[in-house]
Amino acid sequence: MRSSNAQSNNYNVHYYRLELNTDPAVRYISGSVTTYFSAILDNVNTIEFDVSDSLTVSQVLYHNNQTLSFLQSNNVLSINLPNALNQQQLDSVTVSYSGVPFDSGFGSFVQSTHNDVPIIWTLSEPYGASDWWVCKQSLADKADSLDVLITTPEAYKVASNGLLVAETTSNGNTTYHWQHRYPIATYLVAFAVTNYAVYTEQVNFSGGYELPVLNYVYPENLESAQNGTPALANMLRLYDSLTIPYPFLAEKYGHAQFGWGGGMEHQTMGFMTNFSFDLMAHELAHQWFGDKVTCGGWQDIWLNEGFATYFNALCYQYIDGQQQYWSIWKNQTINNVASQPDGSVFVDDTTDINRLFNGRLTYRKGALLLHMLRWKLGDEAFFGGLRNYLNSPETAYNFARTSNLQHHLEMASGQDLTAFFDQWLYGQGHPLYQIYWQQAANNELTLTINQTQSHPSVAFFAMPLPLRFWGNGVDTTVVVEHLFSGQAFGINLPFVVDSIQFDPERWILCANTTITNGAVGIENETIQSSLNIYPNPANQQLYVQWTPNRISQNPTEINLYDTSGRCVSHLTTTNNTATINLQQLPAGIYVCEKRDSTGIVKQKVVVF
Repeated sequence: MRSSNAQSNNYNVHYYRLELNTDPAVRYISGSVTTYFSAILDNVNTIEFDVSDSLTVSQVLYHNNQTLSFLQSNNVLSINLPNALNQQQLDSVTVSYSGVPFDSGFGSFVQSTHNDVPIIWTLSEPYGASDWWVCKQSLADKADSLDVLITTPEAYKVASNGLLVAETTSNGNTTYHWQHRYPIATYLVAFAVTNYAVYTEQVNFSGGYELPVLNYVYPENLESAQNGTPALANMLRLYDSLTIPYPFLAEKYGHAQFGWGGGMEHQTMGFMTNFSFDLMAHELAHQWFGDKVTCGGWQDIWLNEGFATYFNALCYQYIDGQQQYWSIWKNQTINNVASQPDGSVFVDDTTDINRLFNGRLTYRKGALLLHMLRWKLGDEAFFGGLRNYLNSPETAYNFARTSNLQHHLEMASGQDLTAFFDQWLYGQGHPLYQIYWQQAANNELTLTINQTQSHPSVAFFAMPLPLRFWGNGVDTTVVVEHLFSGQAFGINLPFVVDSIQFDPERWILCANTTITNGAVGIENETIQSSLNIYPNPANQQLYVQWTPNRISQNPTEINLYDTSGRCVSHLTTTNNTATINLQQLPAGIYVCEKRDSTGIVKQKVVVF
């Protein structure tokens, strides 16, 4: 599995023109790619593209009339320009090539059959574009526009990005010309070719505009597709109302059926294994989150997949006939993510494809991160922040990192979300709550909430917590800001409480919450042991102090954990101070844990 090998940061791509020949009955491709680009630096005399060594470059033309020298090696094409370019100077080259494309990832170039009919389709995410075409494989540079011309035997049809502007048949072959005039990331360029049946549906929006939806489906599945695709109209209208209008409104949205076991959000043309409600909702959401705004690094792939998963779920909440699935989705998703104690949404190993597209973490935990942000901020700030994120000149039709999303949500809400993202994006695991309550004769209720964590990478998950109180046939919901374990709350209620329900609408990712009617046990009554750690950040030694244990003379353990949960330092003492030597530890984030008979206290430490 390859990321970009080319040294391509000396130019920006503006335009690609793919002129390719392929027959779905034969695993082979030939043709040319013309690239318009401009120099980022002065004195640019060499440019590089990514291209698999399984393809053979036969010629590089400059302005269609001058042959240039080149070197193809180690999946990189290096081209010597005839004249050095100055900064912002525009130029172009045309690269001719052919070969049997290499397969990588989820099938970057696949030749197979359906119902005994041949098909070729592409799926380039994350690193497979260069397996079948000569390109700049990057998450930092989108082409401003694109033309895809595919010539194939006239028995077949071609689906691709943008609008179909021409079909030209000659000598038993047809050339399909697809034209796309929006910025596009390399991995979102695609085509599929087989004996498609084609039909179009029109979707009207309350704003007075409409959108054609093109469907390229296997003839044997035409009836089932026609029964499924009308559901897309309500999804389009919902996403439009919650965020912004469909991002490629001047062209189209479309589906193309292909042979993979899921879907892929190719820009303006989602590739689909079927036309189920969930698959259509997920791939459609990517047109906003993944296509218009694309993750700027595979570490932040949740900006694509977490959003698509959550907006799929929002279809359950808002679309008539689907509401019964909203609570089911929340329960099942929380239970799935919390079924294991570890795992971050942020991807620290982008070479591991299974980790990149981990369903529990990238998709479902990413979706729950958004769900909790929505709860924390409220709908107005949450969706307002998303609209600004989608429309900002820095991110619209461009790339984004989590910091961009955080900025727009902070501006919309007025809240500092640094701790939230530290805990829920970069940290692992989830909280476990232990709730104790008792009510006095005057109905004043005392509530104490303890928290433990499933993984030591997070010392504490600070969240607003909703609790519903029941009694005498009435109920009320109260939200408390939980800032530390053992925090006590006094709540005045006009009725005698007989039961409490934690998080009745399932906003919080957590597991194994217990609710006990009665005073907190003596081991929980002890004054919370203050943990004083200094200096923090530190790079030589870390000094730890705490309140002496007044219940027991048993030793106190002081542990230091790295982000993987590995204990890198362990001390046992009967004093109330400890010193940890940091000189052999790499820079990073650690968790210092004090453990004794009063319980466990944790605090994040930064080592530099």
